[in-house]
Amino acid sequence: MGKILTKSAQGLLSLLVVFITVFPCAAYFNLPPLPTADKYGDVVMDQKATAQGQKAVVFSHWSHRVRFSCRVCHFELDFAFVAGQSDINEEDILDGDFCGACHDGSQAFGVTKQNCVKCHTGNDIDRSKQFAQLQDKLWKLPQGQYGNRINWTLAQQRGLIKPKYSMFRPEEKPLAFAKALVLEAEWSWVSPAVFNHDTHTPWLDCANCHPSIFNIKKKTTKHFRMEYILEKKFCGVCHFAVSLPIDDCSACHPDMRKR
Repeated sequence: MGKILTKSAQGLLSLLVVFITVFPCAAYFNLPPLPTADKYGDVVMDQKATAQGQKAVVFSHWSHRVRFSCRVCHFELDFAFVAGQSDINEEDILDGDFCGACHDGSQAFGVTKQNCVKCHTGNDIDRSKQFAQLQDKLWKLPQGQYGNRINWTLAQQRGLIKPKYSMFRPEEKPLAFAKALVLEAEWSWVSPAVFNHDTHTPWLDCANCHPSIFNIKKKTTKHFRMEYILEKKFCGVCHFAVSLPIDDCSACHPDMRKR
C-alpha cells in the first residue's frame, strides 16, 4: 500500500512539474493580462488633469528607456516608483523639476501651449505606429517574449543602446558589483531564483532598492515569498507592469523549462 501511495504521489508531483514548466505563469498565478507591446510600461498620471478639464498624461517607458537609465528618473529626479506618489504639477515642471529637467525646450520639447497635447494624450491614444518606428530604427535589438518584447538588458550589455546612467554627473559609472543571490523556492519542484546584481546596476542605483524595498540588515531577501511579489512588493515593484514582467518564469528561475 505504501508503495502505491508513493507512486501516486510521484505521479502527482510529475504532473505539477509539467504544469508549472509548460504552462505560462500568467495562467498558474492568475496574473492580469498583459497590454500590447506598445502599451506595456505606460503610466497614466491623472492626479489633477481630468479634474481641471485636461486629458491625462501618459508616460511611455519604452520611448525613454533607450535614452536614460531608470536611475535618472527614480533617483536623480526623485520620481516615486509607484504611480501617483509623486506630486507633480505644471509649476514644478516649469521650474525644472521632474519632467522639466529634460523638457526645457533644449534637451527635449518644452512646456508650451503647442506641446501640451504631446503629453496630455489620454489613455486611449494609439502609439503602435511610434513603437513600430522604434523597432524599425532599432531592429538589431534582441527580442523578448514578454513586455515590450525587447530584451533591454541584452541590448544594453551589447552596446546597442547606451542609456545615460547619470544626468548631472556624466563621469559617474555603475557600481561594479557582480554578486549573484540564489534564492531557494519553498516548493521542491520549483528551481531556485537567481538575482544577478550586474544586470541591474547599469539601470539602478543601490539606493533604489536598499533599504526601502530590500532591507539588507533584516535579511528580507531570504524570507520573501512569491505572494509578496504578486502584491507588487520586493521584485514586484518593477517586475509587474514596467520592467520585464513576472510572466517570464525562467528569467528569474533559469532552470525552469520555457514553454
